[in-house]
Amino acid sequence: MATPEELSGSGLCLGCGTLDSPPHYDFYADSVAWGRRRRCRASLHQLYADPLIPGVTEDKCSAPVYKWTAGGDSSDEDEGEQTEPPPDPPRFGWIQGVMIRCMLNIWGVILYLRLPWITAQAGVGLTWVIILLSSFITGITGLSTSAIATNGKVKGGGTYFLISRSLGPELGGSIGLIFAFANAVAVSMHTVGFAETVTDLMHENGVVIVDRVNDIRIIGVVTVTCLLGVSLAGMAWESKAQILFFLVIMVSFVNYIVGTIVPASPQRQARGFFSYKVDIFAANFVPGWRGAEGSFFGMFSIFFPSATGILAGANISGDLKNPTVAIPRGTLMAILWTTMSYLIISATIGACVVRDASGLINDSVSVSSEDCDGFSCLYGWDFSECVSNKSCSYGLINYYQSMSLVSAFSPLISAGIFAATLSSALACLVSAPKVFQCLCQDKLYPLIGFFGKGYGRNAEPLRGYMLTYCIAVCFILIAELNSIAPIISNFFLCSYSLINFSCFYASLTNSPGWRPSFRFYNKWLSLLGSVCCVVIMFLLTWWSALIAFGVVFFLMGYTLYKKPEVNWGSSVQAGSYNLALTHCVGLNQVQDHVKNFRPQCLVLTGPPTRRPALVDLVHALTKGLSLMMCGNVVTATSSPAALHKAHTDSHVTWLNQRKVKSFYRGVVAPELRSGVNMLLQGAGLGRIRPNVLVMGLKTDWSSDEPHAAHEYVSVLHDAFDLQYGVCVLRMTEGLDSSHPSQSYMNPSFRGQTENMNTISSPSCIQTNTTYSVCVDPEVQPKTVFQKKHGKKTIDIYWLSDDGGLTLLLPYLLTRRKRWLKCKVRVFVGGDTEKREEQRAEVLALIKKFRLGFHDVEVLPDVYQHPQPENVRQFENTLRRFRLETNIKQDCDTEAQRQQEPWMITDQDLERNKAKSLRQIRLNEVLQDISRDAALIIITMPVSRRGVCPSSLFLAWLDFLSRDLQPPVLLVRGNQENVLTFYCQ
Repeated sequence: MATPEELSGSGLCLGCGTLDSPPHYDFYADSVAWGRRRRCRASLHQLYADPLIPGVTEDKCSAPVYKWTAGGDSSDEDEGEQTEPPPDPPRFGWIQGVMIRCMLNIWGVILYLRLPWITAQAGVGLTWVIILLSSFITGITGLSTSAIATNGKVKGGGTYFLISRSLGPELGGSIGLIFAFANAVAVSMHTVGFAETVTDLMHENGVVIVDRVNDIRIIGVVTVTCLLGVSLAGMAWESKAQILFFLVIMVSFVNYIVGTIVPASPQRQARGFFSYKVDIFAANFVPGWRGAEGSFFGMFSIFFPSATGILAGANISGDLKNPTVAIPRGTLMAILWTTMSYLIISATIGACVVRDASGLINDSVSVSSEDCDGFSCLYGWDFSECVSNKSCSYGLINYYQSMSLVSAFSPLISAGIFAATLSSALACLVSAPKVFQCLCQDKLYPLIGFFGKGYGRNAEPLRGYMLTYCIAVCFILIAELNSIAPIISNFFLCSYSLINFSCFYASLTNSPGWRPSFRFYNKWLSLLGSVCCVVIMFLLTWWSALIAFGVVFFLMGYTLYKKPEVNWGSSVQAGSYNLALTHCVGLNQVQDHVKNFRPQCLVLTGPPTRRPALVDLVHALTKGLSLMMCGNVVTATSSPAALHKAHTDSHVTWLNQRKVKSFYRGVVAPELRSGVNMLLQGAGLGRIRPNVLVMGLKTDWSSDEPHAAHEYVSVLHDAFDLQYGVCVLRMTEGLDSSHPSQSYMNPSFRGQTENMNTISSPSCIQTNTTYSVCVDPEVQPKTVFQKKHGKKTIDIYWLSDDGGLTLLLPYLLTRRKRWLKCKVRVFVGGDTEKREEQRAEVLALIKKFRLGFHDVEVLPDVYQHPQPENVRQFENTLRRFRLETNIKQDCDTEAQRQQEPWMITDQDLERNKAKSLRQIRLNEVLQDISRDAALIIITMPVSRRGVCPSSLFLAWLDFLSRDLQPPVLLVRGNQENVLTFYCQ
């Protein structure tokens, strides 16, 4: 009995003796853990195919592998590689990696320097409304971020990764670029905030380096250089520095809370601090608007930037142990704790400090003094004079350092300000390169790939760090960022809006791939958050919001134009599918109408690269108007190689690079006719299905096998049976752009019997001989249908009424720029005696169709006898297919006719003599009138089944269109109207 090791070595599933393996993580993962080989799932073909057939089990991953290795693969190409697993880079949990980082980025100078002032302006009640409204918006964004982050494995790239993988490269790329830039500039903003605080403290103590502006520049550059050194030391050191900053801020908070409890000294009372008083809280609970910014939305616009920073943890998603757990938990906890801190500080300081105070010890009065005005009199202070003169220097509404006043030890508040600014600067200095590195590696934009390189075991973006440092230094040297700050805030808000919209749109599409493990979200709540972010952008500064959206739309337009070759399964793709499906189903409820007729073409190109002229002609007819589908019939027995040949993506790639808006459909069939029949009956979806068959003329019918000619005509008959219109194109230089000996074509078209070719790669075709031919998608041959034809003519020979398709197709051509200047001439048959009358009648009919064709000519000589020499040539062409008959051999002739329906008897020639002579004569007319035309369009004759042999019909088409320099398009509608002059 075989051991488990023997079973695994032979490729059999352990425990069941079959290739059919049980579920395993390796089957779904893109990578594998170090130290063992990856397991591979057997293909469906390997499971059901006959194992005795050569090539069935020969595959790059032929069977599940269950062998564990000590040091990776032991192949020769792995020699010299390390035999020990590489050390794991530092990874952070949800507390250190996300929660603390987000809290530090949310807390900032606004908490210390502006929150007391906002409380004095809006009152405690409306300040809480402002805080809760801001947290509501960031909370919704946090829920949306959590949902997106838990819908699959999250890699590095943070915000850019989340948006781009959800909404696609167009919006994701634009947001990633401006988000990285905004973080880089935010480094300078926080650093300048730190430098300004240090400079003010220096000036209070009489220390000056040069002057105030240059001092800010010097301190700022030195500070950001030190922060760069911390970042370059690695994420471990950066994380330790963030913990240090966090501890300093927490100590400053404790210091503040203790200060609110400590009894106020006379000096602090003179500045407006009286510890907890109900009267003070009641007075500060209601608004006290002052100044130009004294309004609810004015205070909201100032406070809201302090609530941002919730993406600081998501921006280092590549450095987290488990991003799908850490990002939701850490982000939401950070929003919760920071919101509580804002509420507590606004409530406590509003209960301790009055709005106005003079700071003068002499303003103390007796509590029972009758001359004192204001509730501060209850505590022995009279600030009415400075209030009336508007000269108060202290109090919540006048003194930005109120938290330092309240705290037990004011230097700790300064330390908290330093920690808040430096931690935010450090977080942005790390976030910008991480986001930018992921964007560079995706290669969405040119000239930025240089910065995508990573160094070390954690792939640190050192080049990105240096770029961020240079940008930060440039803006630090300006030393005045008041005009740039609103733009940066709006860039962050734009990112929040798109994250919310990503969650909403992914939920709306109902894609089976949208399965976030975080369930506490709502798509309509996400939409509300997205709209609120946009509204706030315009409330902050409308002009900067317009700039932000302008940059986003410009970068999105560039990405749409370039169409990067990425496929991330975005919700935009799912939404496009839903939209297309909805409209396709909706079309089923609408009946077809002649006014809405569109020529929806099934083009028998074979591989589209082989017949570019046929592709270009139909593309000119259908571009932006109707359906075009290129069909390819691979004549072979069904096999993986044949199916791969029929469905290879290289054909679609070639069509896309040629900018041809067409579908491609390949089928495998034992013969051409059955394959085309599959396409005729199965192509399309609902009302969007082909109604015109377009193919090339079989010009080698006389030298090819007779059966191939008969099969070609049978395809035309099948199309007529299915109510298709038919177009057949002939060109002097032929349609096949490749050499016959080096290209695969359907044997029935070429008339040669050869084995089915096999595919060596999606872009290479290997024949059954010793050479292979590569189809380079970049090669785009020029054809006559891609050139401008100037003032040449398009000649229409409307010899039979087929419903109007013969007129409609040239009209559609003249709507294209290349054919716009061409003159359209319409020729019809008629009598010499009634020539003018018939011309007027046809011209009046065409005018009613509003086609714009004004040149109509009647050709009575099309019914004349052709030249005898041309008749003899026609008969000589048919000699190979003639079947001699006499009275004695009638029975034998009929039997042979049944076996060989392409053979022509004397009776066949006699029955179809008039039509044969007419085609010969038509060719003479064409050579006389249309030799210089840009395109000739002729109503195609129809052969009656059982009356006209297939070889005779092909002789008509061949002789009708032979020896003509312009392309000839033979058109036959399905005898139903495609034109109307009615309005209903």
